[in-house]
Amino acid sequence: MRWSKLFIPTLREDPADAEVASHRLMLRAGYIRQLGAGIYNYLFLAQRSINKITAIVRQEMDAIGAQEMLLPALNPAEVWQESGRWDVMGDNMFRLKDRWKRDLCLGMTHEEVMTAIARGELRSYKQLPQIWYQIQTKFRDEPRPKSGLLRVRQFIMKDSYTFDMDAAGLDVNYQKHYEAYCRIFDRCGLEYVAVEAHSGAMGGSQSHEFMVRCDAGEDFVVVAPKSGYRANLEKAVSVPTPPPVADREGDLDPEEFHTPDRKTIADVAEFTKLPETSQMKTLVMVGMANGKEIPALALLRGDHQLSETKLSGVLGATEVRPAHPEEIRQWFGADAGSLGPVGVSNMRILADTALKSRKNMIAGANKNDYHLRNVTPGEDFQAEFVDLRQVATGDTFAETGETLEVYKTVEIGHIFKLGYKYSESMGLRVLNEEGREVTPIMGSYGIGIERILSSAVELYHDKDGVVLPAAIAPFDVVITPVNNSDAAQREAAEKLYAECKALGLDALLDDRDERPGVKFKDADLIGIPYRITVGKKLVDGKVELVTRRGKTSADCAIAEAAATVQRSIHG
Repeated sequence: MRWSKLFIPTLREDPADAEVASHRLMLRAGYIRQLGAGIYNYLFLAQRSINKITAIVRQEMDAIGAQEMLLPALNPAEVWQESGRWDVMGDNMFRLKDRWKRDLCLGMTHEEVMTAIARGELRSYKQLPQIWYQIQTKFRDEPRPKSGLLRVRQFIMKDSYTFDMDAAGLDVNYQKHYEAYCRIFDRCGLEYVAVEAHSGAMGGSQSHEFMVRCDAGEDFVVVAPKSGYRANLEKAVSVPTPPPVADREGDLDPEEFHTPDRKTIADVAEFTKLPETSQMKTLVMVGMANGKEIPALALLRGDHQLSETKLSGVLGATEVRPAHPEEIRQWFGADAGSLGPVGVSNMRILADTALKSRKNMIAGANKNDYHLRNVTPGEDFQAEFVDLRQVATGDTFAETGETLEVYKTVEIGHIFKLGYKYSESMGLRVLNEEGREVTPIMGSYGIGIERILSSAVELYHDKDGVVLPAAIAPFDVVITPVNNSDAAQREAAEKLYAECKALGLDALLDDRDERPGVKFKDADLIGIPYRITVGKKLVDGKVELVTRRGKTSADCAIAEAAATVQRSIHG
């Protein structure tokens, strides 16, 4: 293609509202333009990269025997009501009514629709296993869209679904997807980790997230680099750092003391001159399980944070929320900030394992502006000791004692063992070998297409612009004549352009009547991996070959230039 004929609206200055590198650079490089909050137009360059990403995804999915479909983005409410997710998805789901006032939604994912297809068509074990996938637009009413394409309301997703007769079959298809995802992200040139994760509203028993380390991300990953342990923050386990001050000795009785206007852990620590680790954090939570709300008291060390995911698992709840102020007053006779476990008998008391063996701690007295000192778990109150806390930097890995790292990431893929959540609730049945009706077991597997592109830009950029891997860059190579009015340079550039195309390279000819500096800056900005510069050395039969990553350059015989680029990209 010829640059002079293309629409590549580059910007010289950084957009004022762009907070992260991928957003800033994709706007500057003319990849995207914003239409509304969390809604973007993908221009020519972005679409070329997205097409290359989807081609890689499609190739690897086809290689594991997956069959591509295309399902409607507009879904009737009934299928979501059958699974129970019509209510669970809440405000995240875009909902609308048709002219007859029937409820519809824009699909966030397609478990329900795929299960409905399977229910109508699959009859026998002979038809299983099945792997079905699509590459389709999804919608999420994101409350705080930001960071360009990393947090949006409309996005492209590859979602696939497996149907198997038993758990062993699901294990096989799950592993197929795991390995296919690794090949996809490897081919896209990403640095990533696969971590144990929580299934969330998707349901199921096991899941893995594929994460790219990135300060613009909003997920956290916990890693033990030497042992290879990796997990999402919500799922990770660790040995906490020990408290800096030892507990007070002796078999002491709880003692009430006045703490006027001291409601936070920090306030009470300052008042008592004891560290936050000497206090018990008391959180009143409500879980939703089997259609009922279950209150629970969650206790943690004062400097620790609650993992709602872990609490949900202990309660068997689909979701949890903090109790409302009026609920707390009804149950405890006091307000938040003065709550504790002593004397509580109207709900489950769950204490984090870090509180086990602690003694003579400080806790709320369930009386406004009062606390108790000398509270010992297991003596002054009874509790179930379970893992409730989020891992923190400085914690250690239990198996090796290795210090754990916690860092921000962007999720680019997520795979789930769904189990029977959808097949059971939606009545999917097939006949087994004995002619008896059984329920197939399912898996679900997603990849964020735009997130691959955004993550690549976050990983690979410099002060001059984007540095995309060749596999997903909009072009492999740009041929740039320094002086477009020089007939010899123009002729050589045209010949190189034809040679590159003949070798299967995705080539761009910069035939614009612009200054060399402008051409070079634009090529660097949009992230083309290689540039062949045709200039004064042409008289010696040479051109300059510039590698975008690292900004290295070398003279190259003009007859070898195209083949050199081809070998660099394809080996």
